[in-house]
Amino acid sequence: MDAADAAGGDDTYDQAREELKKFVQNFQEDDMNGQVTYKYLEHLQRVADRQQKRVEVELDDVAEHSGEALSEAIRCNTQRYVEILADALDDNMPDPSGAAADEDIADVLLRERSTRRDNDSNSDPQQQVPRELRRRYEVRVLPRTKDKCLKLREVKAERIGQLLTIKGIVTRVGEVKPQIKVATYTCEMGGYEVYQEVKQSKFMPLFTCPVPNCCTNGRLQLQTRGSKFGQFQEIKIQEEADEVPTGHVPRLMTVHLTGELTRSCSAGDVVTVSGVFLPTVSTGFKQLHAGLVTDTYLKAMSVEAHKKSYHDYTADDEVREFIEQCLDDEEDMYSKMAQSIAPEIFGHTDVKKALLLLMVGGATRQMGDGMRIRGDINVCLMGDPGVAKSQLLKQVTNLAPRSVYTTGKGSSGVGLTAAVVRDTVTGDLVLEGGALVLADMGICCIDEFDKMEESDRTAIHEVMEQQTVSIAKAGITTTLNARTSVLAAANPAFSRYNTNKTPEENIQLPAALLSRFDLLWLILDKPSRANDMQLARHVTYVHQYGHHPDLEFEAIKPKLMRGYISHVRRLEPSVPPDVANYVVDEYVNMRQEAANDTAGLGFTSARTLLAILRLSQALARLRQSKEVDREDIVEARRLMSLSRSSVLDAGQDKEAYTGDDAVSMIYKIIRDFANKTAAPAVNVAEVLPRVLSRGRTKEDLDRCITEYEELNVWHLNDTRTVIRFVDGDDKD
Repeated sequence: MDAADAAGGDDTYDQAREELKKFVQNFQEDDMNGQVTYKYLEHLQRVADRQQKRVEVELDDVAEHSGEALSEAIRCNTQRYVEILADALDDNMPDPSGAAADEDIADVLLRERSTRRDNDSNSDPQQQVPRELRRRYEVRVLPRTKDKCLKLREVKAERIGQLLTIKGIVTRVGEVKPQIKVATYTCEMGGYEVYQEVKQSKFMPLFTCPVPNCCTNGRLQLQTRGSKFGQFQEIKIQEEADEVPTGHVPRLMTVHLTGELTRSCSAGDVVTVSGVFLPTVSTGFKQLHAGLVTDTYLKAMSVEAHKKSYHDYTADDEVREFIEQCLDDEEDMYSKMAQSIAPEIFGHTDVKKALLLLMVGGATRQMGDGMRIRGDINVCLMGDPGVAKSQLLKQVTNLAPRSVYTTGKGSSGVGLTAAVVRDTVTGDLVLEGGALVLADMGICCIDEFDKMEESDRTAIHEVMEQQTVSIAKAGITTTLNARTSVLAAANPAFSRYNTNKTPEENIQLPAALLSRFDLLWLILDKPSRANDMQLARHVTYVHQYGHHPDLEFEAIKPKLMRGYISHVRRLEPSVPPDVANYVVDEYVNMRQEAANDTAGLGFTSARTLLAILRLSQALARLRQSKEVDREDIVEARRLMSLSRSSVLDAGQDKEAYTGDDAVSMIYKIIRDFANKTAAPAVNVAEVLPRVLSRGRTKEDLDRCITEYEELNVWHLNDTRTVIRFVDGDDKD
């Protein structure tokens, strides 16, 4: 009965082999010009001409030509049918067209072996040249388009041997190593060649000559140049964060990449992998130790990276049309894109603008002597619970093409930088990148930043300024790239901001770390009847209708925003001489204000100057400009002033502060400008940028001008564009 079943199975495979031969010969499709072509015969012709090394067979084509039954059989038993498909392709392989390619060592060996085989009457199967040795291509089977992508938790034992598709984030990438496919031996006594096909991860080499007509127990010598090796790489993928149930550990799966699929992804990439789910074959003591339990892996057939870096992003027609429209209309993309970030979250307009600039970033400068000045922008959001800090971090994670989200309490210093682990394939010690390394050329969002241990938080210092991770562990001394923007969210030291304590007591973060953040924003939850009414109406509207209230314009979709940011990040804005002089003056004024600050909170350093340049370059990129102008510097100064005043003014009543204090501040700005220019008259247009850069508005300037005009401190001309002091000699 068993023999009958085996014969029936062989008949089934023989029928499938014949059917697949007809499929390769006869399958047709229309090309871009509408002409009928033989798809797989053209693939084979390119393989014969050495222009292609991979033949991808789509199950949709098999189902269309040969029926659903054969397509389903291939899907459920892919590993066996790949060999049958390879035989069918070999039988239809055409001769090379045109001039032959340059011969390599494999061509010379195959030609001599064919000549020797024709002259020798020996029919020993181990002396026949295997098809795998003559094959110069790989066979890949692609799943049906209707097959859904599975979660890692949905891959169970019944999927063994089947072709399936999974999605996850790459956490570890091993080295590319040679994997033997056909071992070629030469008998030291008789000179005969013996071949051994290797179809598993381990094999036992031959030691004695098995050819009857050659010799008696001659010793075999492995011929490395005559054997066939393929590329092999092992990667590990992990469930995405949003697919892990609360309280569960993320699932991992090992994926084996071969041939041209190697080096197709790097750590941190979100990939969709199609392949065959197979058990790992163990032998010897390892199998004895494992018992009835076996490990599994996915033998990859195709790999597609989703969240690529900005440089690898390819815009489609919709994104290109949107970019051209923005360039033609000269729209204010800065405000529109900022309001399109999480429109369901009420308010936080300036905070959203800061997050937009973080995603755009400034230009990274590579000096001739090797020094590198970072262009990535770091932002820290600190505030009371319930002000949507974590939601903003999640939104940035979804918008950025490459991002990693982690929490401070659940992250160690090793988890953020790099860990030394033992490779399961080779047993060597290798480095496994942490969250900051995985976010290279992207954004690393760290929530609950204040909950981190101080020893773990120090691991971020080098990343935030030098953008590298230096490792000296277990005999491995190296430097890894961590060119990432850090977006951190933290609560004050007492969970809520205590207005009776100083900002240092509330924040409790070292100055060495705070100075590395370009913007530190303090978001407080203060009761205000008008603001609370607007917030409550906004939230209830979202819950009532399932979408955010209508904006003055149509919110930009995340796909278009991602494409626009990828486009403008290719620009490298420069700073013209006149703007450079203006930046110098602004920085000197900031240092003077910090020196005169009696509260002791005006910490201003050279990093502040670099932060202004980075923010202004990001603003110039959003305008698709190759030069930074004065308005960009003014807006960058305004954001920095607002972020600084959010800390300094935390314990004050905002309504009282924005009244008389704002007027007094603007009067001091105008008086200092008059002293500097030594002129009795001041142009309002020259003062306005300085007022805006201090975080004040044009309305505050108009109120100040009106009040001091009524006090007869100055007079204005008819057009109210020039301020002339009543006593030009009084400069106090």
